[in-house]
Amino acid sequence: MNERITLAPTARTTIRRLPELANRDRSMLHEIVDEAYVCHIAFVAGDDTHCIPTAHWRKDDYLYIHGSNGSRMIKALAAGTQAAVGMTLVDGLVLAKSAFSHSMNYRSAVVYGVFEPVQDNADKLAALDTFMDKIAKGRKHEARPGNDKEINATSVLRIALTEAAVKVSASLPSDKEEDLGLPVWAGVLPLKTTRGIPIHFNCNGNVPVPDYVKNWAD
Repeated sequence: MNERITLAPTARTTIRRLPELANRDRSMLHEIVDEAYVCHIAFVAGDDTHCIPTAHWRKDDYLYIHGSNGSRMIKALAAGTQAAVGMTLVDGLVLAKSAFSHSMNYRSAVVYGVFEPVQDNADKLAALDTFMDKIAKGRKHEARPGNDKEINATSVLRIALTEAAVKVSASLPSDKEEDLGLPVWAGVLPLKTTRGIPIHFNCNGNVPVPDYVKNWAD
C-alpha cells in the first residue's frame, strides 16, 4: 500500500505560510480524508467560481464523490475542469495571553487535480459500497442497493490523492515575551466530534437493531 510514501511537493502544494507545519506523510493525508465526512470543492464553471460542500470517501489512493448527473458541479468536474478539494479537522482552540496570539490546532488537506468519472455501473456500485462502509460498516448488506434507474442517474467521480498539501498544527500557546507575565489564563480547549445516541425511526414494526447502531455511541 501507499501509506508510507511521502507526498512530493509541487508549485501548488508547497506551503509558504508556516512551512514548518507542512506534513508530507501520505498516511496523514489518508487519515484526514477518512475522518472527514465533508469536503469543499472549488472549481470554475463558465464565468463563475464555486466552492461546494459535498460528502466524500476514499478508496485506495483516490477521493470519491457522487451526485446527480444534472448537477452543475458534477457536469463541470466530469468535463475535466481543474479542482481544489479542501478538508479541515479542528482539534482545539489555542488561547494565548494576547488576543493576537490565539490560534487553532488542526489537520487540513487540499487536493489539486482533475476528477475522472467512474464509467462502469459495476465499478460505481463497488465505489458506493465503500461509501456505505464509511457511513456504517455492514450497512451495505442491509439497505436496498441502487437500481438501474438510480445508478444511471448518478455520477461517481474520483480524484487521485497525488498532488496534495497537508498541514498539521498541534501546539501550545506562544506568547510574546512581554505578555508572559499577564494574569490571563492560557492553554488549549480541545475539540472533537462525538457520536450521539441513535434516534430510532421504523415505520414497519419491530426491526432488529444492528450491532453498528447498538455500538454507535461507544
